[in-house]
Amino acid sequence: MSVVINTNYAATVASNNLAASNASLQKSLNRLSSGSKIVSPADDAGGLAVSMKLSAAAIRQGAVATNISNAISFLQTQDGALKVTAKVLERISELKVLYTDVTKSSSDKANYDAEFVALTAQLRSTALEKFNGVTMFGSAAIGQVDVTEDGGTQVAIASRNLLDGTSGVGTISASTITSLGDAAVTLANISTAIQNVATMRANNGSEQSRFNFASELVIVNKSNLESANSRIVDVDVATESTQLARWNVLVQAGTSMLSQANTSSQTALKLLQ
Repeated sequence: MSVVINTNYAATVASNNLAASNASLQKSLNRLSSGSKIVSPADDAGGLAVSMKLSAAAIRQGAVATNISNAISFLQTQDGALKVTAKVLERISELKVLYTDVTKSSSDKANYDAEFVALTAQLRSTALEKFNGVTMFGSAAIGQVDVTEDGGTQVAIASRNLLDGTSGVGTISASTITSLGDAAVTLANISTAIQNVATMRANNGSEQSRFNFASELVIVNKSNLESANSRIVDVDVATESTQLARWNVLVQAGTSMLSQANTSSQTALKLLQ
């Protein structure tokens, strides 16, 4: 091989190898420090595109899960109000029986009527209850809740008119009725009102059950999407640490060899002495 001064081929090759090793070392450091295999789009352009779609889908699933949880909270609050309503009706039915006692004086019955009026006022007050500003009872439909991210499947929260004459507590709660002796306040009507409230609670429970299963499915889907996305973007620390050690050694070796290559050209100087 010729001894030359202007061109140091060995140093050039060593420099190129060192630059490549150093670039790979920096990439490994970036991956380990960020926890991501895709530090820049150039690392995996196709994988990045898929990852972005999976990540967005997982976020949407999380939002659906939140909406479902809010719907469940609404139904739980509504059921709490219905539970109290049932207790009020039970007390009214008890008062009705006590009211028919022939040993009760007119003042005794007036006392029962006073409690009855207070209880019917509580029924009307309960019918006005709201959840985050949304009325829980009334003839208007509450709305549809999406249980899939694309909105393709929805579950309705049925309207429940607590004061309705047919499906609710009926005329018992009317403000115009002020006595247990009123013709509209019969044990049959009270029992029907209790049955109607029981039916409302049963329907409420069925909706809660549906939402609970829908929420479970959404959470599972979200976890699977996150897992799929992880396989694309998350760095395998064990594997990458091995690569880091490899590139570290190569950078050190390349640096040493470049130094040797740079000094090899000095041989020509000895020939000129």
